[in-house]
Amino acid sequence: MPSTRRRLRACHECDWVSALPALSPGEKASCPRCGHVLAQRHFRPAERSLALALSSLVALAIAVSFDFVRFEFGGIGNRIELLETVTTMISFDQPIVAICVVLAIVALPALYLCGVVWLNIGLLQRAPLPASRQIARTLAHLHPWMMADVFVIGALVSLIKVAGLAEVSLGIAFWAFCIFALLLLLTMQSIDSDWLWFSLAAEPLAPSGSHAGATAASQGLGGCRTCGLVNRLDARGRGRCRRCGESLHDRLPNSLQRTWALLFAAALLYIPANLYPIMTTTYLGNSDPSTIIAGVVELWHGGSAPVAAVIFVASILVPMGKLIALAWLCVAARRNSGHHSEVRTRLYRVTEFIGRWSMVDIFVVSILAALIRGGALMSITPGPAALAFASVVILTMLAAFAFDPRLLWRSSPILEEPAHA
Repeated sequence: MPSTRRRLRACHECDWVSALPALSPGEKASCPRCGHVLAQRHFRPAERSLALALSSLVALAIAVSFDFVRFEFGGIGNRIELLETVTTMISFDQPIVAICVVLAIVALPALYLCGVVWLNIGLLQRAPLPASRQIARTLAHLHPWMMADVFVIGALVSLIKVAGLAEVSLGIAFWAFCIFALLLLLTMQSIDSDWLWFSLAAEPLAPSGSHAGATAASQGLGGCRTCGLVNRLDARGRGRCRRCGESLHDRLPNSLQRTWALLFAAALLYIPANLYPIMTTTYLGNSDPSTIIAGVVELWHGGSAPVAAVIFVASILVPMGKLIALAWLCVAARRNSGHHSEVRTRLYRVTEFIGRWSMVDIFVVSILAALIRGGALMSITPGPAALAFASVVILTMLAAFAFDPRLLWRSSPILEEPAHA
């Protein structure tokens, strides 16, 4: 449909402009050039999202109100609540790690769910509530930073590590949090962004002269990453979305420079993250500092090969692989000749998706430090590598967000990236 100006979308990954067809519930529309999903329709999206969000909030309230795990060894026992994984890290002089944990598993998910409830109540009343557009914009940026599902994996790894040494029992909060993590994931998947923004602010026609079957940049256009609307950009390749107010650029300013800087910082911190102990185990008065790789070896020799494999992949392979993959993509974008762009884009999607799973080791440390506090008899304390490793995870995630995959689809070598500063 090269002549239509209705329902145009510019792909965020390859910049190809397409016209969305009419979608029925359960259907999705993908970019014909790179396969990126442009829109996905759900059945009764407002009712579905509202029900899931309210259920998630109830499960979260239960998870923070009751005992999470109980631990008993040699007549000494301890029981912790979910938020003690945060307060314990503060008591061990790890406030930054504690902030990362509480934001990832409680604060940001609760904020996201409250926003979903607020938006969908207004949509069901056919009268959006105040600040709905600002809330919808915020929700779009929260997705990668909510890690309740990663925390569940971390909790399971923690329990396996101590199950052979002591008696461990799971509290109501543990099961409630598992349900919460599942419901949160379903809530995020239930958000029909295309329908949401159409219901909030309709959809004006694309700028005059716009058409499908070409890149947005070649037409002086930019697609909004938040609401999807195609907008006209100024001579500097900048603009602001007419529907949601998001800042727009034909290419992310200084994308490769910022990606390289973040990768360099992450690579530097990756060294102390692996050289220094991530936690210290005290057993019968003897202290044993443990690095990440030493913990993997200990799990392997202890008969927990699957858990050792999970930690090795999440804490060793994923961060290193992400550093190498993003560095290679930066080089490929600089020397791009238009070949293998689709393969490189798929690699980018993988690196963007897997980065958050490296936080599993940080969650393991926070849970074990809170649970096992038996003094000289048996206790676990976080080590200096915890902050360095958490920083590596965050920096590599930021590097993936700073990289503009549209650079991979240029047909000529990049001599200099547009800065638009």
